[in-house]
Amino acid sequence: MAVARSTQAHEALVHSVQKPALCIVAQGNKSVHIGSEQYEYDAEHMMVYAVNLPVAFQVTKASPSEPFLTFKLDLDPQRIAELTLKVYPHGLPRVHDPRGVQITEANFAIIHAAVRLLETVESERDARWVGPIIVDELLMRLLLSPAGPMVAQLGQVESNTERVARAIEWIQKHINEPLTIEALAESVHMGVSTFHAHFKAVTGLSPLQFQKNLRLQEARRLLVATVMDAGSVSQQVGYASASQFTREYTRFFGTTPRKDMAHLRAGANGAGTN
Repeated sequence: MAVARSTQAHEALVHSVQKPALCIVAQGNKSVHIGSEQYEYDAEHMMVYAVNLPVAFQVTKASPSEPFLTFKLDLDPQRIAELTLKVYPHGLPRVHDPRGVQITEANFAIIHAAVRLLETVESERDARWVGPIIVDELLMRLLLSPAGPMVAQLGQVESNTERVARAIEWIQKHINEPLTIEALAESVHMGVSTFHAHFKAVTGLSPLQFQKNLRLQEARRLLVATVMDAGSVSQQVGYASASQFTREYTRFFGTTPRKDMAHLRAGANGAGTN
């Protein structure tokens, strides 16, 4: 569980890897880019992720008097699987939308549970004993919501979503290695064409595009978190060609690795002196 607050809109996109989660905006607006898709949500909508996805987001409405406020609850596949058996004892509902992310209308019961969960933080006893009960209630209400069929796939072994999630996990763990689609498809027990189609449907990206996005985001993290130069970083994330890395990084982030590195490190040093 996490909450975030911002008193001003973002001037530029913020890149990150989003884990499976329920995201609720209490106030303000947010724009999320995944591949070629763009999602907008606010206090009237909730966003649900069923797999790890590289995203670029931007708070588009916030001010000191009306700050952007959001609540996020990570989704645990094992717990989802256990609760799914209770919510759907006679079998899972059909999944009509294969995407691994959905926006649905805000659900009052889910929001009310989220508020009560936040209130338990004020008491160590409530957080320990009451909090987990409210989390289960929240997850069960989510499973019963329009996003429920997608969420239920998260904990089901050999579902298409779970297979894609396993492929994503492999890509993340072997980010600097060449990606062989045939071997990756075989590892999740799918034919190549079927795997490629399901991966694109769930994530909005092809496996190679997904890997490239992850590599570039990891490269940016390394540029600010280490003393490595751009050339060393490009090799660290699997690029054999420094020029190709520079081209793709500039296209993705809108600036060269060296300029971005200087800007990011200057910002980090400035933040540390406040």
